Amino acid sequence: MKNQYGIQMYSLRDVTDKDLHAAIAAVGQMGYRYVEFAGFFGNSAEDVKAFMDEAGVSCCSTHTSLSALMPDTIEATIAYHKAIGCDHIIIPGAKLETLELIDEFCRNVNEVQPKLAAEGIRLSFHNHSREFEVKPWGSTIHTELEKRTSLGFQIDTYWAFNAGVSPLMTCERLRDRISTVHVKDGLKGGIGRALGEGEAPVRQVIAMAQKYGWRMVVESEGLSPTGPQEVKRCIDFLKSLEN
Repeated sequence: MKNQYGIQMYSLRDVTDKDLHAAIAAVGQMGYRYVEFAGFFGNSAEDVKAFMDEAGVSCCSTHTSLSALMPDTIEATIAYHKAIGCDHIIIPGAKLETLELIDEFCRNVNEVQPKLAAEGIRLSFHNHSREFEVKPWGSTIHTELEKRTSLGFQIDTYWAFNAGVSPLMTCERLRDRISTVHVKDGLKGGIGRALGEGEAPVRQVIAMAQKYGWRMVVESEGLSPTGPQEVKRCIDFLKSLEN
C-alpha cells in the first residue's frame, strides 16, 4: 500500500484479551504496519516486542490511563513503553464532567508531561463525543484541555463527527498539536461501522492526514461479525482507494 496505516487493537478486543499474539499476527498479515495498544493483558514487554517483530509491525502509540502515570506507576509504565519501542502515550479519556475534575486532571497532566518528555515520550489526549459538548459552564471539555495544558491531541474523527463538530475543521484548528488521527467511520448516534460503511468523512480525513503528515490509526468498534473480519474490511476499503 502507498499509505501506511496503524490499527487500534481495541478493534480486536474479542481476540486480544485471550490471545494478543494471534491478534498482532492477524493485523500484520492484513497489511497494517503499526499497532496502537489498549492494554497488554498480562503479556510481558519482551513478549509483546517479539510478537510485533514476528508480525512485521511496530508500536506507534498506546492508550494508557492517567492512573498508569501517577508517581507509584509511572516508572514501570515508562520502562514498558521503552521496551516495546513506543514513544507516544495517549490518554483515552477521563472523568471530566465538572470543572473541579478538569482542574485535577490538568494539574496531574501538567506534572506528568515533562517527566515523559524527558524520557522521549509524547503525551496526547483522545476524544470521544462528550468532550465536544457545551457544558453548563459555557465551554467544552476539549476547549478547557486546549487552554490549560500543552497536551497533544489524537482526534477521533468519528466521535467528533458524531458530536456534530466538523472533524476537518477541528483538525485544521489543532493541526500544530496533532501527530495522529483515528480514521474511523460510523453513523450518527454512536453506531460504529467499518470504513466505507458509515457517514463520516473518511476520505477527507485521509487527505488531510496526508497533507500534514499525521499518522493514521484505524479504529472500528463494531466486532461485526468479529473484530478481525471488521478490520479486514477496513483495510480492504483503504486499499480500494489506491486502485
